[in-house]
This record gives sequence, structure tokens and C-alpha cells, in this order.
Amino acid sequence: MNLEEFSPRQALPVGLLALLPLSWYALESSLAAGVVSAVNVLIIVACLYVAFEPVPGHHDHDSNGASS
Repeated sequence: MNLEEFSPRQALPVGLLALLPLSWYALESSLAAGVVSAVNVLIIVACLYVAFEPVPGHHDHDSNGASS
């Protein structure tokens, strides 16, 4: 399986895997720091998910802005 076959939106939930070591950190070290870090990870994943969604009505353009 080639990773280039996945769109960014399909591969983005992999970012949620960051919650696993975060939960271990929260349980072993500081619960408050772990909760704040988990909220930060969720905010970042949500922002990336929204940023990579298709733009409605978007037309393909070259790098100089001209239509192709």
C-alpha cells in the first residue's frame, strides 16, 4: 500500500494517535498538563481536517493564477 494513495483528509485521523502517548504522560506525570496537551492535539487535528477539505466552486489554476 502506497501512502500517496491517501488524501490528506483520509490520513489526518492518524494524528489522533498522538493521544496515546499523551494519555500515558497524563497518567504518569501530570494529569492537568496531559489534559491541556490533549485539547491542543484535538484542536490541531480539527484545524488540519478543516484546512484540507475541498473548496466548493474551486477551479484549477496554474501557479501564476491563469486558468488551465
